[in-house]
Amino acid sequence: MKQLSLPFAEAQDFAPEDFCPAPSNLAAREWLARPDAWSNGRLVLWGEPGCGKTHLLHLWAKANAAQIIEGTRLRGLVRPDGPVAVDDAELADEPRALLHLINAAAEARVPVLLASRLPPARMAYKLADLTSRLRAAQSVEILPPEDELLDLLLGKLCATRQMQLSVPVRNLLLLHLPRAPAYYREAVARLDRAAMDKGARVTRALALEMLAGLADGD
Repeated sequence: MKQLSLPFAEAQDFAPEDFCPAPSNLAAREWLARPDAWSNGRLVLWGEPGCGKTHLLHLWAKANAAQIIEGTRLRGLVRPDGPVAVDDAELADEPRALLHLINAAAEARVPVLLASRLPPARMAYKLADLTSRLRAAQSVEILPPEDELLDLLLGKLCATRQMQLSVPVRNLLLLHLPRAPAYYREAVARLDRAAMDKGARVTRALALEMLAGLADGD
C-alpha cells in the first residue's frame, strides 16, 4: 500500500484514557515526567505522524498548565509566563518567532516542549541560533508501534465509536493496514462512516472496500 496524506477530518480530544502506553513510547513518557532534567529546559518529542506525540503534548500541557501553540500559528514576540508546548515545531512559518519564544522561556526559566515529525538535526531552519538551540535541547523519539500497541489502539478506536468488529475483520485490518497509528484512526473513521451510510454492520467486504479506497487515496 502506497503512502498517502490522510485528511484527519475529525478532531481528537486527547483524553488520558485514550492514550495507549507501550514500550515504544516509554522513553517519551519518562522524559515528559521530568522537565527539571531537560537540557536547557527544552525537550523535543519527535516521531512519525500519528505516533502519539501531539496526544502526549496535550497531556503534558494539561498537567503542567502549559500554553499550547501551533507551530504554524506562531507569530511575533511571545513572552511566556509559564510552561509552553509547541506542536508541529518543524512547520513554524516564522522561525525567528520560535527562536524568540525559546529565548524568552529560557530567561523566564520555564520549560518548553516541542513536538515534531523530525529530530532537531533534521529541522531545516536557516537561522543558525535557532538550529543550535534546538540541537542543544534534550530530544526523545517515539519509536514505531509494536503489534500489541496497534491491536490495543484498534480496540480503543472501535470502542470509542461503539463499533463491533468480528475477529476476521479485525485480523484483516491488522494484517493489511500500514503500521502507523495514523492509518488506524483514519481506517476506523472511514469504516464507521461507511457502516452508518449503508445501515449495516462492518463486514469483511466493507473492510476490503475501505482498504482499497485508502490505498487509492479516495
